[in-house]
Amino acid sequence: MAEKTRYSQNELEEFRTLILEKVKVAEEELKENREQLMKKDSVKFNYLEDSALMAEREYLNNQANRQEKFINHLKNALRRIENKTYGICRETGELISKKRLMSVPHATLSIEAKKSR
Repeated sequence: MAEKTRYSQNELEEFRTLILEKVKVAEEELKENREQLMKKDSVKFNYLEDSALMAEREYLNNQANRQEKFINHLKNALRRIENKTYGICRETGELISKKRLMSVPHATLSIEAKKSR
């Protein structure tokens, strides 16, 4: 029996649904982070006295940046689904396990390739 070289259209649709849901949740979280940041930005504060507020703003900004990066990774995964290259390890050229993709749907490396890095 020939080794499978790509996921079927049904499997790709399953991944697309999963990724779209993750994008929706991530975009909602990003929106919340930005709203909280805008509230923090509107507060007048003394930099010397309110270091906790500064730390919270920095934390929210970092969270927003991570969410944006995550959303970009997910959208790139959607493009790979469209190109029918989704789930193919960029180092080995073999299929990434379905179990891994269900956990990390934007993965571009198999577990073996990731471990060898």
